[in-house]
Amino acid sequence: MVYTLNLIKNCFVSLREIHWQKIMKSFNTTGPCRPDEHYMLPPEERLVGANLSRYLDERLYWVLYAPRQTGKTTFLINWMHELNATSKYVACYVSVEITQGMTDVERAIPLIRESIRKYAGDFSLSVPQADTADPGFMLSNIMGNWAKLVAPKPLIVFFDEVDVLTGDALISFLRQLRGGFASRGVGKFPISVAIVGMRDLKDYITQSKDGVAPNPGSPFNIKKDSILLKNFSEEDVTRLFAQRTAETGQRITQEALDYVWEQSQGQPWIVNNLFDRATTRVLDYRSTETVELKHIVEARRQMIEARETHLDSLVYRMQDAAVKPVVETVISGETNMDLNLDSPGVQQAMDLGLLTFDANKGLSISNPIYTEILTRVVNSSMQIMMPPPSNFKWQKPDGSLDMDSLLQEFQQFWRDNSELWEAKSDYTEAFPHLLLLAFLQRILNGGGRIDREVAAGSGKMDLYVEYHGYKCIMEIKVLRDSKSYERVLEEGLQQIKRYQDRKAPGAPLYLLIFDRRSESKKAAWEERIKWDENEERVTVVGL
Repeated sequence: MVYTLNLIKNCFVSLREIHWQKIMKSFNTTGPCRPDEHYMLPPEERLVGANLSRYLDERLYWVLYAPRQTGKTTFLINWMHELNATSKYVACYVSVEITQGMTDVERAIPLIRESIRKYAGDFSLSVPQADTADPGFMLSNIMGNWAKLVAPKPLIVFFDEVDVLTGDALISFLRQLRGGFASRGVGKFPISVAIVGMRDLKDYITQSKDGVAPNPGSPFNIKKDSILLKNFSEEDVTRLFAQRTAETGQRITQEALDYVWEQSQGQPWIVNNLFDRATTRVLDYRSTETVELKHIVEARRQMIEARETHLDSLVYRMQDAAVKPVVETVISGETNMDLNLDSPGVQQAMDLGLLTFDANKGLSISNPIYTEILTRVVNSSMQIMMPPPSNFKWQKPDGSLDMDSLLQEFQQFWRDNSELWEAKSDYTEAFPHLLLLAFLQRILNGGGRIDREVAAGSGKMDLYVEYHGYKCIMEIKVLRDSKSYERVLEEGLQQIKRYQDRKAPGAPLYLLIFDRRSESKKAAWEERIKWDENEERVTVVGL
């Protein structure tokens, strides 16, 4: 009897497992979203400046651009299916990612031809043939043949990942599209073509011409519009998790939602990753326990430590010679008069999604998670070489954080090592900020959290430190020849209090001023190292 009851119980549990696996959708972090498999919001809601029906009615060519992992491919494939379902058009998505790194026409264009044939077959569409072996005409030839093949329906093609094309391969690709543009029509050439990637078309052309901007009369001026796919709004973040609540009954606290928005600023991949980790790794995937702030905080920690492909790709892009000085300027908070919103490095960093511009904050890293990833990467060699925490005094007898002792230890470390370490650093302007962060990360990684806030031209870096319940605010200022100590001190006191009011009212305040004036570097260390607990309850740490 007991055996029979246990068997029935086990069968019930197994059936419940199968039921969960069958009905549950997931938060997607890999590849395009599928409505039947993933929680998702209509990507077309986030298109800025789009008039989709007009592109078809007026037979227009257009550009869609956005950083990676924002939903471009999901939108294109979903719209392709919608158009084909009307039976009025034949639409096809084609990725040219296979041509990554190829600059020669002879290799790249035949691969694009084969990609067209592959995707047409994958989506059960008519598969075209090419009549020529000449790469200089091969693309326009197969596109014309394809239009004839699907007539009397008009042909629409979405070319994705175009940003992987460079040099002569890119020029030939665009020239052949331009060659068919004038004769576009049913049975002749696609009536509408989307060129999709991380950048606007003008940026592709500039890149292919060794940095020379396209002439306004360029033969590549075939596009009607450039459309941006923006991030989620704060409301979108709430709507996305609400789909899981509706399906499983699992809820999320407002505090947790607010933290997801704060850390992601609506970047779709980050939002989905935090939700996915919180609901399937921090909590059991079958759990209906309410998702709280602590679960999202742990999901964030896991995501940063995992350094998944999306984050690694950003790090790789950051090494670009044009982008690197821009990132350093933002991290240091300095003002660089050689940079503006039209500068190639700034434009590239913004198109990649690394940076954003806001009238109030200026040029800043797009979200706190990117900020942490980028600063960890640029100071990774420092952190690796940093002595272990046991070498420093930083804990009280009860194991809690002793921030006064920790910063006094850093003062000594700065005195002993800064000159040698700076000589080997690639980031001289941001060196003080990066060395301090490496020091804090090395010691607090076991159970601490450091939130960073940076912006070009702000003249500061703000840090919020939390360790086992202890919280404090730090602000990093750099004193250079152009300013007096008194002015920098006054600025810092005002700025740190504003940050405290917004981030952690009542938390202890530490203002760190690195004296980088040429005269000060000649002075004895005893004159440069300072510790002052002023009447405004701010500890001023001089270095």
